[in-house]
Amino acid sequence: MARRSKRNDPEILRKKLVDLLVDFEKKLLEQNLRDQVRALIPANHQLRDLGSSLVKDENADSARDRVLSYLRKYPGVLVQGDELMIVAGISEYARRIRELRVENGWPVFTGQAYKEAVEDEGSDMPATDILSVGKTDTYILTEDKQDRDAAHRWNLANEIRKSNLGVKSKLLKYFRENLGKRITGEELKYLAKGASEWPRRVRELRTEDGWPIATRMTGMPSLPVGVYLLEEDRQAPVHDRKIPDSVRVKVLERDDFCCRFCGWDPEKSRLADRYRSILELHHIEHHAKGGANTQENLITLCNICHDDTHRGNISKSSLLQKLKGS
Repeated sequence: MARRSKRNDPEILRKKLVDLLVDFEKKLLEQNLRDQVRALIPANHQLRDLGSSLVKDENADSARDRVLSYLRKYPGVLVQGDELMIVAGISEYARRIRELRVENGWPVFTGQAYKEAVEDEGSDMPATDILSVGKTDTYILTEDKQDRDAAHRWNLANEIRKSNLGVKSKLLKYFRENLGKRITGEELKYLAKGASEWPRRVRELRTEDGWPIATRMTGMPSLPVGVYLLEEDRQAPVHDRKIPDSVRVKVLERDDFCCRFCGWDPEKSRLADRYRSILELHHIEHHAKGGANTQENLITLCNICHDDTHRGNISKSSLLQKLKGS
């Protein structure tokens, strides 16, 4: 059975470790390999005890709790696996991270999955960290928020993963089964069996197939990098699927991620707004009549105002007046 770390005052442990290393000088002179190795075992134990004792949280007695405590001190920061090995006091820290993610719902990304999400969405992370993020054995807690539904979702992801569906079909099925819920890139990467194509497939679902999958850059800026949410279980009309993401983002940013007609903001929605559930882009000059996919011809509307516009209840001149007021 693996030895558990014994936490104590770090200074006491440091002094004991120094004494052990000083005494080890005698073993080096004896030239007996096995004696040398065996003499280092107490020092190795002492070093692990010291590392695990650096985490001061009273309730962090287990390796998993210490890993979580350390990650929560640095949300959004790239952390090396060796750091987690030190505070865990064990070498099997990677399994503890998986438990935190799958069983406890903490959004801990592997460096590779986060890199793929960053490449797809962009990030405010410093350039030096972006260069390192895709390296093996790196991790990042994207936000200090636990998702208690995660265990159920991971079980569902495991079932869908085993099916004979293609990658995009698996992703869509998973999104539709988790309508309105936050889904992490780690879950999507797992569904894709580790294939790096998963961000491209999600983008295709949004732009080519018209599924309203929100990200921090395409309608829901409060979402962290690498988190996705299917807002409604319906596809956009064909003509609205051709708007390039680059244009879509510029229009949403110009309109402050709000409906330009009624002012509805999805981040500040109330119970009374329950019928307003999504932001959509509307062509002022209808696409069918030659209207272009340009910033000047697009306006952000909530789904209610968008439907009213197409019913003729909101005029083109009213929309233009709203734009001029910006």
